[in-house]
Amino acid sequence: MATLLHIDSSVSPAGISTSRIVADAFRAAWEEQHPEGTVIHRDLDAHPVPHITADAHSAGFADPATHTPEQAAAFAERVRLIEELEQADAVLIGAPMYNFTIPSTLKAWLDNVILIGRTAATEESKVKGTPVTVIASRGGSYAPGTPREGSEYVQNYLRTILADALGADVHFIVPELTMAPHNPAMTDLIPLFEASRQRALDDATTKAKELAERLAA
Repeated sequence: MATLLHIDSSVSPAGISTSRIVADAFRAAWEEQHPEGTVIHRDLDAHPVPHITADAHSAGFADPATHTPEQAAAFAERVRLIEELEQADAVLIGAPMYNFTIPSTLKAWLDNVILIGRTAATEESKVKGTPVTVIASRGGSYAPGTPREGSEYVQNYLRTILADALGADVHFIVPELTMAPHNPAMTDLIPLFEASRQRALDDATTKAKELAERLAA
């Protein structure tokens, strides 16, 4: 049966975080299609993974037979995360924009799973071609043609990492203006926020069903 790796990185809880709400809609549609499947949920806010250390980094370029005890322990943690990614038939990532980029917890996870010669820079990567759906929520709008278009560092970065480096098949769902209900200066934008979130929810459901059907074929 199919396995979905679901990564959340929002600091806001379920029911409040837009990225979590939309990701949950995707997951619900996925589980409806795969009732006997497996979902691995990794909440990086509740359980952050270790940031890359010198031992974890250097171990990735050294023969395991030469690893120090410290390198071996740090590398084992990386391998656990890498295997989790390699075994997934599809990946779902909640990536809210914080200060124009992704949460540091998500960056830490990416630093762990990007390994030259295994998941990146090799035709033998098991991650290559894996469908990855990213819920890239943000408080304002950074769409093409908007004043802040040049400050969009979530989709640009993740496309480079996930598609170019890891070779994954990446799809973005982008609910915008999430700060409108909370910022008095954005009150007039609430209808646009609500429309954006509804589109994101619909897109998430559609994409989950599409992937489920593709993997079942």
